[in-house]
Amino acid sequence: MMVPSCPSPPTGVCDDAGMTPTPPSCTFAIFLGNRGFFPSSCIAAARSEMLAALAAGGHRGLCPPEDGMRHGAVETAAEGRAWAAWFAANKAQFDGVVLCLPNFGDENGAVAAMQDCGVPILVQAYPDELDKMGPATRRDAFCGKMSVLDVFRQVGIRHTTLKPHVVHPSTAAFQANLAHFAAVCRVVKGLRRCVIGSIGARTTAFKTVRIDEVALQQVGVTVEATDLSDILARIRAMPDLDGAVLDKAERLRNYTDFSKVPGASFVTLCKLGVALDQVAAELGCDAIALRCWIELQKELKISPCVLLSELNDRGLPAACEVDIGNAVVMRAIRLATGGQTTLLDWNNNYGDDPDKVILFHCGPVPQGLMTGKGVVTDHVLLQPVLGENCSHGCNTGRIRPFDFTYGGLVTDKGRCNVFLGHGAFTTDPVPADFFGCAGVARIPGLQDILQTIARQGHRHHVALAPGLARDALVEAMGGYLGYDVTRFA
Repeated sequence: MMVPSCPSPPTGVCDDAGMTPTPPSCTFAIFLGNRGFFPSSCIAAARSEMLAALAAGGHRGLCPPEDGMRHGAVETAAEGRAWAAWFAANKAQFDGVVLCLPNFGDENGAVAAMQDCGVPILVQAYPDELDKMGPATRRDAFCGKMSVLDVFRQVGIRHTTLKPHVVHPSTAAFQANLAHFAAVCRVVKGLRRCVIGSIGARTTAFKTVRIDEVALQQVGVTVEATDLSDILARIRAMPDLDGAVLDKAERLRNYTDFSKVPGASFVTLCKLGVALDQVAAELGCDAIALRCWIELQKELKISPCVLLSELNDRGLPAACEVDIGNAVVMRAIRLATGGQTTLLDWNNNYGDDPDKVILFHCGPVPQGLMTGKGVVTDHVLLQPVLGENCSHGCNTGRIRPFDFTYGGLVTDKGRCNVFLGHGAFTTDPVPADFFGCAGVARIPGLQDILQTIARQGHRHHVALAPGLARDALVEAMGGYLGYDVTRFA
C-alpha cells in the first residue's frame, strides 16, 4: 500500500465534531437462488430490490448475465457451476457475495456456485407475508435458508448468517446486516494479504511484544523487517533542504504545535518522517511497528511519537515499541470502522471506579481523536536518563469522548489469539500534570476483562478506533481467517 501523500486526510475519518466515520463502500456479487416448486415470479423483483438496497447502503451490486439460467436465478448444480465460472472471471471486482433466496432456493445449486468463491458470503432470505401463503405466492425461504446453511456446514463453506432469520432488502434491519457484512468483507480482504513493516528490532526491555511471525503468516500476515540502522543512514544522507523534507515540515507545522521544539530537532523529525514514509512505501506496508526508544533519542535527540500520530491520522496504522501483533489489530479495526486508530497503554486506575481506566501513550494518538491540537514536548519520562532536549517529539494532549472498538493480539503455540470489545472515552478529566496523550475510558466488566487478557498473555497495550465493529471483527477474524477470538460483551 502506498502511504497517502501529505496533507490529504484518510477516507472515513471522524471529523472534529466527533462524527462517526463513514467506512469505504464494497462491491458484491449477487446470487439469486430458485426452486422450481415455488413461485419464480419473485425472482425479477428480488434482483431489482437487492440492487437498490445495496445502492442505498453505498455499495455496488453485480449480477451475472441471465442467459442460461432459468428465470435468471440458480436452481441446478449446472447453473451453479455457470454462476461460479462468471464469478471466477470477475473475482477481482468483488469483496463478497450476497446469496439471496427470494423463495426456498436450491442448496445443490448454491453449493456448486459457492464452494470455491473464496470471499465472505451473506445468506439472506425473504420473509413470507401472512396474506400470501397460498401455493402461487408463498416463498418458504425461511425453511430454504436453513437447508442452505445446513449443507454449507456439511461441505465446509464459510458463510455469514445474521438476525432476523428472514429479512426484506428494503428494511432498516437489512441495512444493518449489510453494514456488518461490509465490515466483515473489508477485514477479510485487508488482512488476508497484509504486510506489517517491523522497523528496528524488539528492544530487550519489551519481551511483552515478542511475536511468532510464522503464526502470523498462517493467517495471511507477512512481517517485513528492516534495521533501525537503515533509517539512521537515510536521515544522515538527507539534505536539510530536500524537497521531501520541506514538504514534511509544512505538513507537520500545520498538524500540531511545534513551538517548544528546537529548530534542529524539528528538522530531524521531518527527516525521520520522510524516512518512515519511504520504508513503508518500499515494503508495501499496510501498517508499521517502530522501535521508538532509546536509540532514536541517543542518536538523533528526538522521540518519534508525533510522527506515529501523523501516520495514524493519515490512515497508516503505526504502532510503537515494535508491537507487531497490535499493529495487525490496528489494521483490522481500521478496515472495519473506516476511522483512525491508535495504540495505547492500559495505564492507570481512575480512582475507585472498577469500570474506568486511564488509557495513555507518549503521543501516537492521531490528531483527529484528540480534543484539540497537541503540543510537541520533550519526553519527560526519559529526561532523567537522557537529559533535557534529547527526546523532543511527544504530542501531548487529551483524547476526546467517543465510542470505540478495542482489541489486542498475541501468538501462542502457533496460533494467533485476539480479544475484541467495545468501550467509550468519557468526559472525565485527566489530571493537568499527566504526561503524554490520555483519556478516561469506561469499559463495562473491566476487571474481569483485565483478568482474562492477563491470563491469555496479552500485552500492556490496547489497539482501538472510533466506531462499534466488534461483532464484524469477531466474525471476520474468527469465522473466516482462522484467528482464535475472545469476544468481550
